[in-house]
Amino acid sequence: MVLQRIAKRTLSDEVFEQLVREIVQGRMAPGLALPAERELCETLGVNRGALREALRRLAQAGLVAIAQGGSTKVLDFRRTAGLDLLSQMLFREGGTIDLQVIRSLMEIRAALAPDIARLCARRADAALIVELLDVVDRMTPVLAADDLTTLQELSLDFWDVLVRGSDNIAYVLAFNTLRSTYDTVRVALVQVMADELRDVAACRAIAEAVGRHDDVSAKHVASALVEHGTHRMFELIAVLDRPGSTTDDSSGPGDAS
Repeated sequence: MVLQRIAKRTLSDEVFEQLVREIVQGRMAPGLALPAERELCETLGVNRGALREALRRLAQAGLVAIAQGGSTKVLDFRRTAGLDLLSQMLFREGGTIDLQVIRSLMEIRAALAPDIARLCARRADAALIVELLDVVDRMTPVLAADDLTTLQELSLDFWDVLVRGSDNIAYVLAFNTLRSTYDTVRVALVQVMADELRDVAACRAIAEAVGRHDDVSAKHVASALVEHGTHRMFELIAVLDRPGSTTDDSSGPGDAS
């Protein structure tokens, strides 16, 4: 049995997430002025402190603009928000997965992964190379047992080491966001990603290329590796996106094999 600590939630968390949903779902359009604080507090049943904290977070996320002494206006998040919004956009109202967001995640992953491996091969020091090879060594017996869940965890560790080795802070921050978003659905996606997870040979080839500082090989093998998952995911999206198909809670990505 694996138990997870229950996250503590505050009133400001609830207000923030509710307003994010309203903005992302388009029910609060860009340019809309939010009601006055007193009215919002009464509508939401919260105190002014919780509301102001939520509005401050919305402004930091690029979702609203707070005028000094004036109104709070909704911004066009497609122009002002950052990658952190992806986790909020992943699920539609009712809990169904937004296939467009999944497609976008796979596309940015496919674009970044080869260059992360390339830069890691150029910049990794001896200690990081040892760490990378150690992750691959731990993958080998797990592959023999065909434990996809553990392979999935080790794959994330493998890419975590690669992105740190790239010494590119923008890639590190992007990876953090992509990983936290992926974590919300990774259990459902383990079978879809099976071909990629089982390709431990490719992971070893990348690690060895990094060890030789062979950036060209690292880039090309990484590109081929992530293509496994990208191809399978796009196949699944094409099936789920057909007229008459549904993406309800009972038929998510985890049901495909």
